[in-house]
Amino acid sequence: MKKLAAVVLVVLLVSAFFVINAATNTQTVKTGLAVITELGKSTNAGDKPGLAQIDSTVVAVTVDGNGKIVKCVIDAVQSKINFDASGKLLTPVNTTFPTKNELGTKYGMKKASKIGKEWNEQAAALAKYVTGKTINQIKGIAVDAGGHPTGSDLKSSVTISINGYIAAIEKAVKQAQNLGASASDELKLGVVTNMAKSVNAGDKLGVAESYSTYVAITQDAKGKITSCVIDATQGRVSFNKSGKITSDLKAVVKSKNELGTAYGMKKASKIGKEWNEQAAAFAKYVTGKTPAEVNAIAVNAEGKPAQNDLTASVTVSISDMKAALAKAAGK
Repeated sequence: MKKLAAVVLVVLLVSAFFVINAATNTQTVKTGLAVITELGKSTNAGDKPGLAQIDSTVVAVTVDGNGKIVKCVIDAVQSKINFDASGKLLTPVNTTFPTKNELGTKYGMKKASKIGKEWNEQAAALAKYVTGKTINQIKGIAVDAGGHPTGSDLKSSVTISINGYIAAIEKAVKQAQNLGASASDELKLGVVTNMAKSVNAGDKLGVAESYSTYVAITQDAKGKITSCVIDATQGRVSFNKSGKITSDLKAVVKSKNELGTAYGMKKASKIGKEWNEQAAAFAKYVTGKTPAEVNAIAVNAEGKPAQNDLTASVTVSISDMKAALAKAAGK
């Protein structure tokens, strides 16, 4: 009888474990995406070509009800656009810029790293380290004057300055929303960057523009998108016919979601919707679909939606949004 009772107890405990585990995995979490863009490393043209350097740090997170990070992905885009002392662009306008995660070993940090780790490896290590922590715990990570980790539990895998990444993580957590993701869902991030709108200096100032589209998605075990956040930045550095930069390189570069109505699309929109509203509408539209279904969404020659069930809420080009989502899903 005692043996039977013991067996029953074990069965109950095992069952309880699986129930609790299942409940944890189906826990609703918030999805957040944040971007921090800087222009400060740009330089004037002279004996050497001028440089418009647009650095964007991007972080995607899922966050539970207690404010703890469940999943985290960190990436960055470093767009380098050269121009000469006559204000002419030297970098072809059809150039696209891969992210640091996409570059992998081609980024070239491993050779100079004291721990023999490439940037993407260190970013992944930091993302893993902050998982399970609250933003207050993350802000308490010990660093030196240069922002490099000093704790023995982190500096063995991360030696890059982490201040900017912590700031982006905090921003992503603050901006996280309940969009339908669960704790067990996989978090992915995709970025597409081009400089197609860059122009030479002439009667008007030249512009080196790095245009990035960011898409964060969560996917369930069946591959369906359970949440989606879309944003974009236009990092612009202006210069004159002498190759001198005229932009304020310390200026804050806000993303389109951060700009909101200040972006100014609503007035010209046929449907009276601002860019951030349309991006949110497209994100909602793709939620519940597979990446293959998203890829099949019809567009016209301008990359704008051609399906009636979408044109009522989205009239901007979605080509880069689709491309960034496809990148995310392919990782």
